[in-house]
Amino acid sequence: MINPAFNELAVYPFWRLAKLLEGVSKPEGIDEIALQIGEPKIPQPGFVAEIIAENSGKWGNYPPHPGTDTYRAACANWLTRRYGLPEGMIDGERNVLPCAGTKEALFHMGLLAVPRDRPTGNQKPYAVLVPNPVYQVYYGAAVFSGGEPYPIAAPASNNFMPDYVGLDTDILERTALVYLCNPSNPQGASGSMDYLTELICLARQYGFVLVFDECYSEIYRGAPPIGGLQACQKLGGDLSNVLVLHSLSKRSSAPGLRCGFVAGDPDLIDAYRTIRSYASVAVPLPLLAAGEALWNDEAHVDVNRAHYADLFDMAKSILGHLPGFSSPPGGFYLWLDVGDGEAAALKLWRETAVKCMPGGYMAQDDPFNGENPAARYLRICLVHDKPTAQEALERIATVLVPGS
Repeated sequence: MINPAFNELAVYPFWRLAKLLEGVSKPEGIDEIALQIGEPKIPQPGFVAEIIAENSGKWGNYPPHPGTDTYRAACANWLTRRYGLPEGMIDGERNVLPCAGTKEALFHMGLLAVPRDRPTGNQKPYAVLVPNPVYQVYYGAAVFSGGEPYPIAAPASNNFMPDYVGLDTDILERTALVYLCNPSNPQGASGSMDYLTELICLARQYGFVLVFDECYSEIYRGAPPIGGLQACQKLGGDLSNVLVLHSLSKRSSAPGLRCGFVAGDPDLIDAYRTIRSYASVAVPLPLLAAGEALWNDEAHVDVNRAHYADLFDMAKSILGHLPGFSSPPGGFYLWLDVGDGEAAALKLWRETAVKCMPGGYMAQDDPFNGENPAARYLRICLVHDKPTAQEALERIATVLVPGS
């Protein structure tokens, strides 16, 4: 017997793209350029390999699920510096827990927050609110925890943020868990202080867990994005109902390190520590040592941020005349309104050997109007070195930009 929840899942975006391009030949004589996945191609700092080698003797130890005191302290200190928090607001012992990247932790949030019974006086399951387009792990967490996923559109008219506050009371009263990617994937938008504080107040009013996925927080042009903990500070420093997740995958170009953390409400952290003891692999000690050094270093992050800024300047110069072009303030994705994202992705592969992700593959049909809010869009990942990015953008221009 297989869990019937599998039938409720949408086909994973990368599988859908592979199916779309199956049997479709790229042009002969030119190499494929992969812009469909947000995998940073900038080398991580050299000290990462050195520290892992220095700690190689620890591969023989089972790593503790809570990590090391020094890793948790590095995460707490980084949060304090990055978001201008008062000393002691985030304590490494009470408020921080390492995780193997953020993907597994995001999935575990369903186990943490969604009750197994039904809301009092309601025959419907607990609701899990996710932005739409959505990182599919949020949706999977809702499904496998027994909750009902509610994909809430994040349109340009609302700064590409979902309007959770405007939902009907009958939905909010049975909401157990809410996800917000901030800055958002794929749109690169960030919530204002008013937006974030209002959402935290909503969480406390209705008693749901609010999860801020902030893995793109360090990739921005202009002012640094406001974080969930800053909004908590604005409200007096109470961390109730709030968790934030951070990772070194995007910030430090270290997706293979599988090193991140969860921070926030100490009661939720304590409960999540139990979940991790039962259902996850602890981060190995050599990787924690490297991760600690990365959280303590900002120089490489500044270099990465400048590189991405250059790529977006390049994209604007090459694609800026494209109707629907916009350069987002955060993240490393172009989110282009091309009319039909699936048709554009197919055409780009067939004519230029560039792979991009149809926006509709990252979204679910809207529960209120039945439409896919991202079907018109194309996601382009600007993660390569400058020569590769320029080559890819120029190829894209030959297909998408009139007169190129």
